[in-house]
Amino acid sequence: MMDIHVEGDEFAEDHVQKIKEKATRRRGRGFNQVNENQETIEDRTAEYEAMEEESDETGPKRSIEGWILFVTGIQEESTEDDIATPFGDFGMIKNIHLNIDRRTGYLKGYALIEYESFNEAKNALNAMNGKEINGQQIAVSWAFVKGPLKERKGSHKHNHH
Repeated sequence: MMDIHVEGDEFAEDHVQKIKEKATRRRGRGFNQVNENQETIEDRTAEYEAMEEESDETGPKRSIEGWILFVTGIQEESTEDDIATPFGDFGMIKNIHLNIDRRTGYLKGYALIEYESFNEAKNALNAMNGKEINGQQIAVSWAFVKGPLKERKGSHKHNHH
């Protein structure tokens, strides 16, 4: 064990200065001072998960969980059963999400319905689009699609009056 005797501030300042001289300054990530632009071995050999190939085809796209339909125009006082019952005729509903307005306690007018299989979701979309639930006409579309979205008739985006 080493004993350090401090008699005055001079010795303490000299000691601190010696420690600072011995310390090397390091900057940036990984402390690579030789060539900061040089790739590390890990960067060159790393394998990254690839994104899905983008294609020109359009149409429905599967989410991570399944095939999700976006249902709009739902009457605000509808219940989960009012939506799940008719959509359940086309296959097993994996998940249904109804957004509720916190202020009013009513539905916000849309739902997300998830099916495991593409055919079940497609059949539900084709059969239920334009139908009525609780006296209000609904619209059904894919929640995720490949390619550019089609311009809707009567869109408010480009009609500035």
